[in-house]
Amino acid sequence: MLTLDAWAFPMATEPSTTVEWPLPIAWERTRGVRAQDGSLAATYSSYPYGDFPVPGASTAVAGLTWVGVHPGHRRKGILRAMIDDLFRSSAARGESVSALFAAEPAIYGRFGYGLAAHDLRLRVPRGAALREVPGTDELSVRLELADLERHGPLVASLHGSVDRPGWARRDDRQQVSYFHDPASERNGAEALRIAIVERAGVPTGYAFFRRVSAWEAAGPRGTVKVRESCVADAASARRLWGVLLDLDLMASVEISGMAVDDPLLALLVDQRATEPRWGDNLWVRVLDVPAALSERRYATDLDVVLEVRDRDPPANEGRWHLLAGPSAARVEATGRTADLSMDVRELGSAYLGGTSLSGLAAAGLVTEHTPGALHRAAVAFGWPQAPLSSWVW
Repeated sequence: MLTLDAWAFPMATEPSTTVEWPLPIAWERTRGVRAQDGSLAATYSSYPYGDFPVPGASTAVAGLTWVGVHPGHRRKGILRAMIDDLFRSSAARGESVSALFAAEPAIYGRFGYGLAAHDLRLRVPRGAALREVPGTDELSVRLELADLERHGPLVASLHGSVDRPGWARRDDRQQVSYFHDPASERNGAEALRIAIVERAGVPTGYAFFRRVSAWEAAGPRGTVKVRESCVADAASARRLWGVLLDLDLMASVEISGMAVDDPLLALLVDQRATEPRWGDNLWVRVLDVPAALSERRYATDLDVVLEVRDRDPPANEGRWHLLAGPSAARVEATGRTADLSMDVRELGSAYLGGTSLSGLAAAGLVTEHTPGALHRAAVAFGWPQAPLSSWVW
């Protein structure tokens, strides 16, 4: 499987080395496609996210991963066959939604996945000014070499307490894999570090980071690369970034995978200097329309009939009466005239509350049939927190 993965995703590290690494794969959910000569032609797997945060609630989600087809077996319908197998097996397990990170954004739309979450990548100059937050002086920060045994419990506790749509929580296998830090994969950076924010000895935030040393004629120009950050409150965010933005011998801080509403953005006095880059984060596929829509909550009361187009699974196709609000939701098949119509891909895009149905309609991807229905649905499907998964699976 690792040899196939190296064919699908070219890498310098040999499979003989990566076979020693801890893999987070759920082997009981992993499938392979055998070629006629007996070799492995393709694979896919999925993670069992049984408590995946969605707006106002949580649901069971199949986290599609490790999808690879050997280049000698492309254009034979293998990926379609594997996706169909995922849909069937997920339905049998009661997973109404699938989510993934896309290696290429053009691939998964044709299978009904919609872009449901974005992230930001920032390059912040060292010493960038931050606004003050009351209570920051009560906090301290420890900088240490990241260690699974020592830091795993506090990371799991803080990361697991986040209630943000799309915030996939790592299980024990995934946590071990996340802390794994082979020297061959550091690309010139130091070993993984962790910054821990504490209030009276109790952790309230952390960030994983590495430093990359660089020297020019004018002096040191190193870079701090922040891999993941998690804070419990505003003061912790201010204290954490105040330290990371002022490390010696560094010229800038590169931050990847931030939510578009991360507190750092509001704390920065000068956002223009951060060189922001907008990226795609999670892609969502609604596998069971009535189940998925009834499992999340809505920002306001909503009474709407949605017409959904979906070739596979065909049970999704039809008109669905959604009666929902902040505390409950009910979905039933109906023969009533549709208020809105859309492809299942657009429904997936709006599912986590981070993509506006109004924006999709402006692009011609959602059609309003009843005046006012689009505005009401766009408000109700929206959510105060932007969706994000903090780690790429």
